[in-house]
Amino acid sequence: MYEWNETHQAIRDAVRRFVEAEIKPNIEALEHGDTPPYEILRRFMSEFGVRDMALAQFDAQIARDRAKAERGGGGAAEESGERAPRGMDTALRLIPVIEISRYSPGMITAMGVSIGLTAAAIMTRGTIRQKERWARDLLTLDKIGAWAITEPGSGSDAFGGMKSTARRDGAGGYVLNGSKTFITNGPYADTIVFICKLDDGETAAAQRKIVSFVLDRGTPGLTQSKPLRKMGMHSSPTGELFLEDVRVGADRLIGETETVPARAAAKDTFAAERTGVAAMALGIVEQCLKLSTEYAKTRVQFGKPIGEFQLIQLKLAKMEVARMNIQNLVFRQIELAAAGKAMAIAEASACKLYTAQATMEVCLEAVQLFGGNGYMAEYQVEQLCRDAKVLQIYGGTDEIQVSQIARSLLAG
Repeated sequence: MYEWNETHQAIRDAVRRFVEAEIKPNIEALEHGDTPPYEILRRFMSEFGVRDMALAQFDAQIARDRAKAERGGGGAAEESGERAPRGMDTALRLIPVIEISRYSPGMITAMGVSIGLTAAAIMTRGTIRQKERWARDLLTLDKIGAWAITEPGSGSDAFGGMKSTARRDGAGGYVLNGSKTFITNGPYADTIVFICKLDDGETAAAQRKIVSFVLDRGTPGLTQSKPLRKMGMHSSPTGELFLEDVRVGADRLIGETETVPARAAAKDTFAAERTGVAAMALGIVEQCLKLSTEYAKTRVQFGKPIGEFQLIQLKLAKMEVARMNIQNLVFRQIELAAAGKAMAIAEASACKLYTAQATMEVCLEAVQLFGGNGYMAEYQVEQLCRDAKVLQIYGGTDEIQVSQIARSLLAG
């Protein structure tokens, strides 16, 4: 059975102090003041050495890629079979996710999409030139990244309903058209991975290749919307992207070839995104349980603390069971990583399905335990409940996870 060791606990305490000093006092501005989270995240990366570590790992990866290319193995990850470096010990990577999610899960989403999904799309499939041109700055948060796949008419049917296109322009480049919605970091992104279908003028839309391009803020024909108003995750800016006859060179096609398996790469990204929900869920649940326990001890009704009532005790007990189960799923990820493995897509879906549902249940019970106070923005459980709902939606809805799990079972 895995447990947090002394080093992990020391890191956790240090991150917790940072959160208390840098994030907690700024929650109002992050939640309701339209303050982007990036400067606080950059301070976190600098203070904990994450930035320096990312640079060292990036340089080491580029050196490996160059050596591979010199041996005739190619410089792109899809040719060599290599992937981006695993990074710091998985436990040390997940601890900040848990701790920051106690107060601001949206900040984790914003950071994860930039240094995770967007950078990973380039690091795993791009050429050496593309990695040096774009991924380095994304990994350090010097540049903000957005991974653009969802469209207004597609939703869960990301590939089948995709209408955005890339058309060869006859001069070695491409013309991009389409729109994307619900794009994390979209309003502020400096670098955008735009996923679309290759329109060769012959292939039917359903059978077209999926290709990915890297776009920069300010590219002619690219419009980035203002942040959208939404239910929760206010510290994670979400927006829309509009492309109208955006002309790009082949150097912006990830891998610089149309043969890169972009559809498979996107599916790998979905698996990584789904497993990442567990650590966020653990932070939210731990905070809800902490707040609820404290409130149950101090809130007096009918002459005694509400924690003495059996129905309140049942709520707390169920919260603790959920916390233990989610923590065990986080530990499983750590153990798999230590063995050089990762969750398969079906297991990742099961992990996300359970942790998202359990977190939402805990948050709703916390609001109920707080009564009228739980419905007020003055009390943190209100914010956590709003934030938790999206865990059942992004990265694939609960219904999509059910379908993925069932298909895996029936195929076995």
